[in-house]
Amino acid sequence: MLLYLVRRLAGAVVVLVALSVVVFVIFVVVPGGDPAQRIAGKNATAQGIANVRHTWGFDRPLPVQYARLMQRMLSGTLVSYTSQQNVVQQIVAGAPATFSLTIGAGVIWLMLGVAVGTFAALTAGRAVDVFITVIALIGISLPVFWLGVVVRYYLAERHGIVPDGEYVGLLVSPWRWFTHLLVPWLVLAVGYIGFYGRVLRGNVLDSLNEDYVRTAKAKGLPSRRVLVRHVLRNSVLPVVTLFGLDFAAVLGGGAILTETVFDLHGVGQYAAQSINNFDLPPIMGVTLYGAAFIVVFSVAIDFVHAYLDPRVRVG
Repeated sequence: MLLYLVRRLAGAVVVLVALSVVVFVIFVVVPGGDPAQRIAGKNATAQGIANVRHTWGFDRPLPVQYARLMQRMLSGTLVSYTSQQNVVQQIVAGAPATFSLTIGAGVIWLMLGVAVGTFAALTAGRAVDVFITVIALIGISLPVFWLGVVVRYYLAERHGIVPDGEYVGLLVSPWRWFTHLLVPWLVLAVGYIGFYGRVLRGNVLDSLNEDYVRTAKAKGLPSRRVLVRHVLRNSVLPVVTLFGLDFAAVLGGGAILTETVFDLHGVGQYAAQSINNFDLPPIMGVTLYGAAFIVVFSVAIDFVHAYLDPRVRVG
């Protein structure tokens, strides 16, 4: 287990370095004009633009620019071109909304996905299974931004059943925190519920036909114990891996559309506003921090998977 841990951590470091280089190169070569001119303003003189270029290091070789960017990222001193605000501070300010949205939606789609998939497998071939399959496919097919706009319009703006967007801190008012996030949670989770349900349904059906399950039934074990201890325990392993990747991806940037639609003022919405302004430091900061979180969280999920299934540690 220790050797597996060391290998995964070493691989994560290599991936993080490669990601930082790729992101830096992509954003440097993206067309959009001279960043020094954008910072200096439309009426800036040539000397003023030159001074800005020197201050921000745009006149240095690319390896030096990369090293300075990484130093600012690691030290938390990266600053926006347009607002001159500290990027890390803005990300930290939006993190509670993003974490609240992602964690709540993740819990919902994992629990309901497992429940839906298990129930569909146990009723395979019946009308209930067909109905669940149709609903799951509809949920997977609905775009998040479209579903969010429709739900917000009918439930919040038109009928006032739920609060109309915005984020309320958990410590400010737990009840308002819950009511303001309930609809965004469901909107973000809908597609994953259907997908996880379909994946787990197939896994459960495969496990029900395994020899060890038939042996457990032949020994006279209760059906519920066979389902929980033998069928679900093995069927849920791929779902654990999927959940780790999906959760990290959503938290690393996949929740941008949901945050923007419901005006939650999270990290995703901050990234969307920076994209509109073509403000490179916040975009790069969110991208790199998000990518780093995805890598770290994926390694953590690998450890959980290796703990649940010792076969993973081999090789």
